[in-house]
Amino acid sequence: MIAKLTGVVDSVGTDWVVVDVNGVGYQVACSNRTLSRMTVGERRALVVETFIRDDRITLYGFADSGERDWFRLLTTIQGVGSRLALSILGVLDPDQLTRAIAAQDKTALTRADGVGPKVAARIVNELKDKVGNLTLGASAAAAPAAGGKAAPAAGGPDNMVMADAVSALVNLGYGRSEAFGAVVAAGRKLGDGAGVSELIRHGLKELSQ
Repeated sequence: MIAKLTGVVDSVGTDWVVVDVNGVGYQVACSNRTLSRMTVGERRALVVETFIRDDRITLYGFADSGERDWFRLLTTIQGVGSRLALSILGVLDPDQLTRAIAAQDKTALTRADGVGPKVAARIVNELKDKVGNLTLGASAAAAPAAGGKAAPAAGGPDNMVMADAVSALVNLGYGRSEAFGAVVAAGRKLGDGAGVSELIRHGLKELSQ
């Protein structure tokens, strides 16, 4: 089982890269996001997921373990194969995907080629409880503070208050994932006791930056 490859980028295709490891070329399927980091002649490392099907071995490569972990999660969903998972990871990085699932933002997922409304809804419904049991409040608590340390679990506004603030920003025309991220950032700064109006006001400031 191949779990990682480190070598020189030999060639890059539309959805694959060939990595030369000590004279042996490995063809690895990758998302567009990962492929954008590959330059022929440069030395690169890829985290690898190996699929063995019948008489075929396919390698899937990722820029980091976070992308690999999301690939594993996505491919547990009915109707989401490896190629579709790579398509999703090509338009949403792991942080953006986490926010989209937590915010139940189906529209963000449909940006990926091949993902329609039904598949997007299935992904959100099946993964919303699998991404570290994310809730609005838990996300705010877990997000890094300015000094790079996680804020205390209790240090954030009530979930329903934050949900109302997100809905208000969405009604103003912002995307759900975008609004979710802004409210999480605002809640982290304001701490306990923040009201809906405060979260909206500070959320708008975050969005304007």
